[in-house]
Amino acid sequence: MRNTRSLLSAFFLLFGSASAFLPLRPMWGSTSSPHPDSSSFSLHLRAALTQLQMSKEDPPKIIISGAPASGKGTQCEIIKEKFGVVHLSTGDMLRAAVAAGTEVGKLAKDYMDNGKLVPDNVIIGIVKDRLAEPDCIEKGWLLDGFPRTAAQAEALEEAGVKADCFLFLNVPDSVLVERVVGRRTDPQTGKIYHMKFSPPEDETILQRLEQRSDDTEEKVMVRLEQFHANEDAVKGKYADISVAIDGNRAPSDVSAAVLAAIASSKAKV
Repeated sequence: MRNTRSLLSAFFLLFGSASAFLPLRPMWGSTSSPHPDSSSFSLHLRAALTQLQMSKEDPPKIIISGAPASGKGTQCEIIKEKFGVVHLSTGDMLRAAVAAGTEVGKLAKDYMDNGKLVPDNVIIGIVKDRLAEPDCIEKGWLLDGFPRTAAQAEALEEAGVKADCFLFLNVPDSVLVERVVGRRTDPQTGKIYHMKFSPPEDETILQRLEQRSDDTEEKVMVRLEQFHANEDAVKGKYADISVAIDGNRAPSDVSAAVLAAIASSKAKV
């Protein structure tokens, strides 16, 4: 009986209530059962128990990678909520470093003010400084879409940055193109809709939706080519901790696999 209570306490500590376990509304048109099956329950419960163990261990250090529109943003929000890690993107870190006036922030500002790309050594310096801050040390971190190249991965390793888990979201290019091309933004609220998978119900909102200039098939194919050019090299740097996730499913199904991968990675540390 005591063990049962411990398991339930672990589950509700992580998820708060049973409603948090119900599958999320699919964003890309996939559907799932309205009630979790036993396998999904086991994956979420395992993640809950893992989080309890993390309080006595090193906090999680996670990298998530995937092509544009692969669903990284959705999964990052879930990982952040469930494990309490600090969610980090290079764009946010660059802006914060520039605003704070740090040494590497000043270097980055010089490049940005002159319309130049910020070189890897400066970006690595910003990432390293950010990961050394108290919140990342205490809570752990989640690097979103970085590193993007083998050179960046090598530089992170040389800087002493080591992850527990490298998550890679696999989604076919045809699906990625469909996701991107169908995206529309409400200029008044900033909310993003999809013309096929999640269109607005209000006709007034529908009429004012806008498409980003780079959300065309031609431009997304260029971005995908750039991503695939570096994909294997980056994955190769993390082969020992890499977990491939099928991202062409409902977000709730993807998150179950993501949580299980993180739990498994912590069990090996």
